[in-house]
Amino acid sequence: MEPLTHNLTALMLSRAGLDRWCPRATAVALVAANAPDLDFVAAWSGDLGILAWHRGLTHSLIVSPVMALLPLAVLWPWLRRQGGRRRLYLVSLAGVLSHILLDWTNIYGVRLLAPFDAAWRRLDLASVVDFWVLAVLIGAAGWMALARLVSSEIGSRPPAGRGAAIFALAAMLGLFTMRYFLHERAVAVLEARLYDGEEPVRAAAFPTVFNPFRWRGLVETETAWRVFEVDLAGGQFDPAGGRTYYKPELPPAAEAARATHPFRVFLDFAQFPLWRMMPAEEPEGALRIEALDLRFAAPGEEAFLAAAIVKPEGEVLRAWFQYQRPGGAPRLR
Repeated sequence: MEPLTHNLTALMLSRAGLDRWCPRATAVALVAANAPDLDFVAAWSGDLGILAWHRGLTHSLIVSPVMALLPLAVLWPWLRRQGGRRRLYLVSLAGVLSHILLDWTNIYGVRLLAPFDAAWRRLDLASVVDFWVLAVLIGAAGWMALARLVSSEIGSRPPAGRGAAIFALAAMLGLFTMRYFLHERAVAVLEARLYDGEEPVRAAAFPTVFNPFRWRGLVETETAWRVFEVDLAGGQFDPAGGRTYYKPELPPAAEAARATHPFRVFLDFAQFPLWRMMPAEEPEGALRIEALDLRFAAPGEEAFLAAAIVKPEGEVLRAWFQYQRPGGAPRLR
């Protein structure tokens, strides 16, 4: 999730009762809810560094007790005379866990059990930027601000906003629960069909921005990837529709590209890799080898892919990771 969602979730956790239980809870929760994104220091080494390190150790449930110490260290000059240090630590841990769990719900995923298990785990219930989750959180925060403004105008004690915060957290839980069952239904629809006579090897469904009943389906068969729009609100699913991307037979040049650092990092992250081969502009006879992740890119978009220029004999002239189209608008990660 993007930072606004994490910050507003931390605010709701504090207003729902943590600030009554522990003084300074709001500040601690807000800093803690951003602590896992400390891994963005990897940006100094470029987009490939972010891909290699983002949502790794700092987003692990196993490492979260250590991550919860960092916000307390940052705020220590302000907190050192504050009692209840155990409660402060538990508030910090709640903020860190809220970040990890929110990131787990979306399609990017997290290395939830690093460093003991490097597998990416994701629930595919939300996009990196989720309209409905943000709407709930912004609505609750706006209600709190309005209630405080009205109270200040009439001279009464400003409300803590506990009711609005509890409602927002309950609404988020209800939204993710609903999404879970809709997601399972979308995957079941995709898995119950044959595609040009082939059974699905695996299927996935990703939420769309506004309509919770419309999902982007992805099916892998033995020979191809297929991308669909799945409408769970009564639309008829057509397994012959959608877009089909056939899997190419990989030449030795692709194996040479796979051995490069950009491809190793990318393929470690990519859950649905599509390979493409085409003649390189130069030198003559060389191939341009690409691998892209169909969660975030499609052929022709020139984004979120690993690429290499390889000579016919297998010499890799250049290999790189390309996060977005050259000259394109910045994309959230």
